[in-house]
Amino acid sequence: MATASSRHPDRRISPVFLGIVAVMAVSGWAVWTSWAASRGLAVFLFVTAAWVVSLCLHEYAHARTALHGGDITVGAKGYLTLNPLKYTHALLSIVLPVIFVIMGGIGLPGGAVFIERGRIRGRWRHSLVSAAGPLTNVLFAIVCTAPFWLHALDGVPVDFRVALAFLALLQVTAALLNFVPVPGLDGYGIIEPWLSYQVRRQVEPFAPFGLLAVFGLLWIPQVNEEFFRLVYALLDGLGVSDLDAATGRSLYQFWPDLSFTSPR
Repeated sequence: MATASSRHPDRRISPVFLGIVAVMAVSGWAVWTSWAASRGLAVFLFVTAAWVVSLCLHEYAHARTALHGGDITVGAKGYLTLNPLKYTHALLSIVLPVIFVIMGGIGLPGGAVFIERGRIRGRWRHSLVSAAGPLTNVLFAIVCTAPFWLHALDGVPVDFRVALAFLALLQVTAALLNFVPVPGLDGYGIIEPWLSYQVRRQVEPFAPFGLLAVFGLLWIPQVNEEFFRLVYALLDGLGVSDLDAATGRSLYQFWPDLSFTSPR
């Protein structure tokens, strides 16, 4: 009799993803126990690995929702294995978001999985496929901040606490940016099925430049300030103080300051 794993080899968790999780676990342990010689390096490895895990889960959520919506091709493409090397644009999906975290402490969204939208029927299903990714970031942020809003920080080492706070900041920024209704981002994908054919055709040529436009807007000091004001307000609502998030970011960036965002 065929086993479940032999019937669905395209849904087996990738060793690449398991390796990233292992790095996250080991570095997280090093942060918790203060075992590492460099506090900053341990926090850097932990947050970066956790961020990549969240990127993989974000794209997996898109693919899994698309599978249930009717796109049965996502399995053959390797999207259900959580392997980031299977993504359509590995540079945009993994490398560029990690660079943005390193440089500016911001969770940049990136396009990765190619969904065959023609196989999916119903506007609600199309919207749900687009919403699944950023909703994963929301869930990740809730998990990261759970010790804060549950007032369960007793016994949690300071370095681990501030690392979680900074990781939560990344998830909040990623969710907010992904929900922006700009062509090329998930926010636009949510509302696109409800737009007229004429509007969609007019907007379509701008989709490849949506992410660049958002990136450009964040370079404007006033926009950047208002954006992070909203980010810190949301974190405060989840029990995370500005100080914890900013300290976590400073500890993460243990090299000379190269940042261009996040005024805190």
